[in-house]
Amino acid sequence: MAKGTTRSTDPTLARNRKASHEYAILETFEAGIELTGTEVKALRDGRTQLREGYVRIENGEAWLLGVNVAEYSQGNRRNHEPQRRRRLLLHRREIEYLGSKVAQQGLTLIPLRIYLKGNRIKLEFGLGRGKKLWDKRQDIAARDARRDAERITARVQRL
Repeated sequence: MAKGTTRSTDPTLARNRKASHEYAILETFEAGIELTGTEVKALRDGRTQLREGYVRIENGEAWLLGVNVAEYSQGNRRNHEPQRRRRLLLHRREIEYLGSKVAQQGLTLIPLRIYLKGNRIKLEFGLGRGKKLWDKRQDIAARDARRDAERITARVQRL
């Protein structure tokens, strides 16, 4: 790295902020992603969207679907397809465990974030259950109550 250039300390490349609002995350998992060269460069540029993405278990393999990785601007005719299926790299036991949880309990696998771990690009995804409207209202009320309590304690400490 050249002098004077700084690299961000946060290794997160993309985050699905809507996931915690729409789903109750029960467990999280880490997986590698099978990517092409132009996908890696586009991800490092921050040109991806996880909001509509999901993970599906098919034929003993885990697939990342619905994630849009925009084409790399300096790519050539071998540029990647933005909406293609991407295979996730997991151990067989993990895949079997996730498949059984999704099939039996009606849970969903939601991508939470894509990040760098060393020179590898990893996906953090969660096993989640969809929230009902009243669950969302409870979360909002709890967040508001926590903010009010913090305001009051800050006001008392100032005096």
